[in-house]
Amino acid sequence: MANLGLGAANSDGVAARCRSCEARLRHSVVDLGLQPFANAYLTAEQLELPESRYPLHAYVCDECWLVQLGESANPEELFSDYAYFSSYSETWLQHARAYAEQIVGRLSLGPKSLVVEVASNDGYLLRNFVEWSIPVLGIEPAQNVAEHAVTLGVPTEVVFLGHKTAKSLRARGIAADLLVGNNVLAHVPDLNDFVAGLATLLAPTGTLTMEFPHVLRLLLERQFDTIYHEHFSYFSLIAATAVFARHGLEVHDVEELPTHGGSLRVYVGQAEAQHPLRTSVSELLERERGAGLEDVETYARLGDEAEAVRRDVLAFLQDARSDGRRVVAYGAPAKGNTLLNFCQISPDLLPYAVDISPHKQGHFLPGSHLPIEPPARLLADRPDYVLILPWNLKDEIVEQMSAVRGWGGQFVVPIPEVRIF
Repeated sequence: MANLGLGAANSDGVAARCRSCEARLRHSVVDLGLQPFANAYLTAEQLELPESRYPLHAYVCDECWLVQLGESANPEELFSDYAYFSSYSETWLQHARAYAEQIVGRLSLGPKSLVVEVASNDGYLLRNFVEWSIPVLGIEPAQNVAEHAVTLGVPTEVVFLGHKTAKSLRARGIAADLLVGNNVLAHVPDLNDFVAGLATLLAPTGTLTMEFPHVLRLLLERQFDTIYHEHFSYFSLIAATAVFARHGLEVHDVEELPTHGGSLRVYVGQAEAQHPLRTSVSELLERERGAGLEDVETYARLGDEAEAVRRDVLAFLQDARSDGRRVVAYGAPAKGNTLLNFCQISPDLLPYAVDISPHKQGHFLPGSHLPIEPPARLLADRPDYVLILPWNLKDEIVEQMSAVRGWGGQFVVPIPEVRIF
């Protein structure tokens, strides 16, 4: 059925509206139940306290085709003290460096240019431009990660970007020749206010590049675990071009990337600047339409596919326990928490997870309450299976943990299906 249930509603029972075009949300994509915030890692003391859970239900707008959560969490609560530091993934650092190198050449950036990154995290990207003496400014709402960026020589404003913030920055003479937003477009509850801020902050002839996971890949590869409260929206090129156009911005080029299970990088300019329009845009729009991204039935299938993954993951863990084989999780990413909570997995099936980030070690995963240990614990215990929760970093993790194969251990990924290798 295309229309599942009565559609999204806010806390007072009124039908929710699309955060892009304000049409009523009527079509369910997948209901992942009540879940804690995916990045709300717990201390030992907090395990004894009640844990808040919130609806995690994605819908699709049948007017502009934006996939989105039906309810909004408070961004101040979600992002004020953030546990994700970009610099702990070598794969991501290499990706950022490669982007910086190519965009400097493409736009002829130099000492008189200004590069601004929204959601600049710990300075993982902008530090490359600092190294080349190109002026930068980071905009990052999480105080703890912004402070780290400053220690790397990356000046950072600790604010949420919106239209008002952008007007204040422009009044101070800040206009971006290159404005960057990597994996931030999904994180903003007030999408139009955020995009209006981007349009205000972008210089008249400047270039905005945005990277975000591609909803086509999410649907084709059952990536429902990438849905969590910090991600309010999930974009196709169809949906992205619509929200940009609403604010006088035009997508003039697009690239498909392997990051985060499959992402898009769009190149955007002020519509009045009339950047040359690359054929990549029309070709991808045509491919998305051919794949059914303007048909609610395409989105409705994800619910059944998520249930199939849940059955397979639970069967794998239960069979391993029955056979006396031990399984340990590698990684404590947000996507892993969505999966574990949807599958209702607890330490009796999966005793702990290991993570390379010291900011997560010693804490517990939200909902499932798996303890987070350093990778040395896994190497000492020598489990039979290592379940890789950040499956998008599979190759990097297998290389880092190559010792696992020395004792006959095997790696497992849960998405798009349970695979042992």
